[in-house]
Amino acid sequence: MPQFEYFAWDGTNPFQPQSADQLWDELSEYLMQYGDEILDNLERWEDEHPELVEMLTKQGYVERDRTGAYSVTGKGLKRIEQRSLENLFQANKRDNLGKHDTEFRGAGQSVHEETRPYEYGDPVSNLNLHETLKNAVARQGGGAPVQITEDDFVVHETEFQTSCATVVLVDMSGSMTRYGKYAAAKKVALALKALVRSQYRSDFMQFAGFYTYATPLTERELLNSAPKPVSIYDPRVRLRIPLDNPPKFVPEHFTNIHAGLQFARRALHKQGAQNKQIILITDGEPTAHIDGREIVLIYPPAEKTARITLAEAKRCADEGIHISSFALVEDYFYHGLVNFVEDLARVTRGVSATCNAQDLGNMVVESFAKGRRRRRRMGN
Repeated sequence: MPQFEYFAWDGTNPFQPQSADQLWDELSEYLMQYGDEILDNLERWEDEHPELVEMLTKQGYVERDRTGAYSVTGKGLKRIEQRSLENLFQANKRDNLGKHDTEFRGAGQSVHEETRPYEYGDPVSNLNLHETLKNAVARQGGGAPVQITEDDFVVHETEFQTSCATVVLVDMSGSMTRYGKYAAAKKVALALKALVRSQYRSDFMQFAGFYTYATPLTERELLNSAPKPVSIYDPRVRLRIPLDNPPKFVPEHFTNIHAGLQFARRALHKQGAQNKQIILITDGEPTAHIDGREIVLIYPPAEKTARITLAEAKRCADEGIHISSFALVEDYFYHGLVNFVEDLARVTRGVSATCNAQDLGNMVVESFAKGRRRRRRMGN
């Protein structure tokens, strides 16, 4: 993944985009890393480079609201999602893009060239007319008119594609600003949304960010988001924050995986999909958990927080939710994180993986595909 630095332009190295598309693609890279603060600079661009802002608005990638603030349009968001998906598969997965097959045959959405004799209940829409007529002519021995019987019918083989409900949990803690980790996580999440929209329209997908709290995110909110800035630097932290009447200042940069899992379990409980899964992307051990109507912040990471988080993960698994955890490991400080995600996989019988930001995309998409597993034959 390319590295980007964000600073005030000093007039050197002028940027000369060839098109609005190219300009938007360049700007999108910064949106991934820094969130909607990048859009605030468009107001300054109006004075310094009005032609650039005009290119973006005429092409329909950004628009101004009633207050005069710029925002990303639906067209701009879809281009970002689609390019994220395309870039993801350009590396080494492009040939695998498409529906994820199952080992079960039956009525479904994906039609194959292979055929088989008609069975009672097969959809007429899957009828192979060419092979059916050939069977009738061969049986009849030529002549006209051709009389077709039920024994002549041949249908295309199909594969049943199940619907799946997925919650993608993205770490928004302060450490996600380093090494391009948050930008990579956002790209993967938005690429998954593009994949679902184009290939699995019956699927449910929800994003949520977890930090000191856990918050559901729309596609636009995810694009505009950024990690929570570190606001306290004490070497040891032991704080209890009341949920019902919190103080004015709450440090938000902690890692509350417990709250994220709770949100995901409740969201998936409302879904009737046959397959349910949580995809968790994090770069740190849990440093926060919920205790009754309080949030407990503990740093350095404590065994109690890990134990409570693992208990919530097991509860998710007991409700039939598959959990895949991805630990973004960039240096040797992450030994505790590796142990935690391995424990998470052990108690849930799920998947754990350690990777860097560059490798995250393919691993997450592969896990998403496997999570859409087929559990029973249609009609059984």
